[in-house]
Amino acid sequence: MLQTSYYDAPIGKFLSTPSDELLGVLSRGHSFDLNDLQRDAWLSQIDVLRRELNDLQTGHLWFEFAIPRMGKRADVVLLYRNIIFVIEFKVGAAEFDRSSIDQVHDYALDLKNFHQGSHEALIVPVLIATRARPRSSHFINYARDRVAEPVCHNGSDLRRFLDETADELEGLPVDPASWAGAGYLPTPTIVEAAQALYQDHAVEEIARSDAGAQNLNTTTNCVRSIIQEAKAKRQKAICFVTGVPGSGKTLAGLNIATESAHREADEHAVFLSGNGPLVTVLREALARDQRARTGCKKQTAAREVASFVQNIHHFRDDALRSEKAPAERIVIFDEAQRAWTLDQASKFMRQKRGQSNFDQSEPDFLIGVMDRHEDWCVIICLVGGGQEINTGEAGLSEWISALESHYPDWKVYLSDRLADPDYGIGTIADELRSDDRITWLHDLHLAVSMRSFRAESLSTFVSHVLENRPEEARRAFQAIRDRYPMAITRQLENARAWLRERARGSERFGFMASSGAYRLRPTGLNVRAKVDPANWFLNGPQDVRSAYYLEEVATEFDVQGLEVDWAGVCWDGDLRRDNGAWASFAFKGTAWQNVNAADRQLYLKNAYRVILTRARQGMIIYVPKGDPADPTRDPVMYNEIASYLMDCGIPQLKEARSFIGPCGL
Repeated sequence: MLQTSYYDAPIGKFLSTPSDELLGVLSRGHSFDLNDLQRDAWLSQIDVLRRELNDLQTGHLWFEFAIPRMGKRADVVLLYRNIIFVIEFKVGAAEFDRSSIDQVHDYALDLKNFHQGSHEALIVPVLIATRARPRSSHFINYARDRVAEPVCHNGSDLRRFLDETADELEGLPVDPASWAGAGYLPTPTIVEAAQALYQDHAVEEIARSDAGAQNLNTTTNCVRSIIQEAKAKRQKAICFVTGVPGSGKTLAGLNIATESAHREADEHAVFLSGNGPLVTVLREALARDQRARTGCKKQTAAREVASFVQNIHHFRDDALRSEKAPAERIVIFDEAQRAWTLDQASKFMRQKRGQSNFDQSEPDFLIGVMDRHEDWCVIICLVGGGQEINTGEAGLSEWISALESHYPDWKVYLSDRLADPDYGIGTIADELRSDDRITWLHDLHLAVSMRSFRAESLSTFVSHVLENRPEEARRAFQAIRDRYPMAITRQLENARAWLRERARGSERFGFMASSGAYRLRPTGLNVRAKVDPANWFLNGPQDVRSAYYLEEVATEFDVQGLEVDWAGVCWDGDLRRDNGAWASFAFKGTAWQNVNAADRQLYLKNAYRVILTRARQGMIIYVPKGDPADPTRDPVMYNEIASYLMDCGIPQLKEARSFIGPCGL
């Protein structure tokens, strides 16, 4: 169980406890090697708080308060006169740098969004740089959610600042024990989760634990038991895990991979994905984090990470060079339904790898690679529904066909939801139920979306929009509108302003569009100019290559499996309205052309499904006004798109509104 804090006590007790005793308590809570820098920092923090709170007998404080989603701890949380002060110290610092301001802001926002005791509380983040010049006044700006903008302070006269802040606004009563013991329901991004899991945090420490999301743990335990049974009985097994979009399939897979990495050598696991941008972002994020934590060289960190997360095509190419069994006993295939058909795999291997006699589908080949093990191994297939966005993606039929035709000795475990229409095996489900070696398990399905902590029903709303059900969409939108801001604008600059106003701390925002949105180019958004996913998703707001700059637009191929906090979805004429229904188009040469092939229509619809479900906190949809002089940008076409989206309940943005103002509660 995650320790909430290293030390907590009423302020009066803190003031009467000797510094050496406090240091001993903090040291015992610290799970890492204690260095002089950390020890001196704690002593400095203790000295500042003793000096500034020396006659205070009310209030409560916590040292090293856990922020689970971020895998970090706030230096001090101080409850005083019903206000939560989140305090981050920079001992010896003379300046207030942007990253430190964002850090303490992130801590405050994390408490507000995920800590049940903080949902209605007033929260003030405070950055203390102990050698900074004193400021004459500290004006408090509150957002509507009652989280203040960060206050920069040098620690001197801290008591006066606390009283002035408490005098300005009266917070609701907060009981220290009840507040600290309130449930914490974090929903980490996949990058945050990967970093925390790679550091050997348990998934229970970083992910939600409410009843609605308990099946993440249930599913993980189910997969663990399949692995242990295969190992004990020296069997080969494959299991298929299903889940709604954002339900934590990738998180569950990463958890299994990291658990195995921290256990016995013969349980080595690897997380494989054909999603190139996801692999690039995860590996770069893990390498940067490893370097920052350990001080190792970037190349060293990158090598270590490479054995944990790999591109599935690189794994395949390594297997082609040798007929030996791979080092891994456990492989997790992310988005297994996107593996290639026989035709697509053979075509690629002939053209790109010179393998003229390659005659297997990707699932058939990959199972065969693991089948090289003489005794046990396990394949875990993570399966999403309605997310195919590429020509030649096999769906699940190729996996089932390969198992039936070539691998009769394998144990097969299927989620009992695989018979649903989204997963594409409904026509053979009855036949599979009569197969003795197949076990159907309810626990292999993840039913609750955890992507958007404000709107678990977002994927339902998006489905109604794309399946041409405006009445159902309106009802779904009413259920999420208060928690998930959404708007339509016809001006790109208004979309930029909307995103910048709403993002706080290090919350990431960016523009997205379908890869076929070629006629956004006159607005300055060129989908043919490829983004670097690692730079776009990981770099800071001062980097022109980052999402923050709102210059580069990412497509469905760049963002599938990843998230931002706030998204600007840019809609073009490739998916438009025609006689009350959606029509698909592709821009060829100088004109739009009808897309008649059913599979290409599905890919286009799914492209919009992906970009409409990437934002954790809210999104604005930009629909251009078009140009009467440009037949490829017909204003009527764009007006019909905007009208339909508004008919689905999304309000049109009237004007840019300020999100944060003085005491704007």
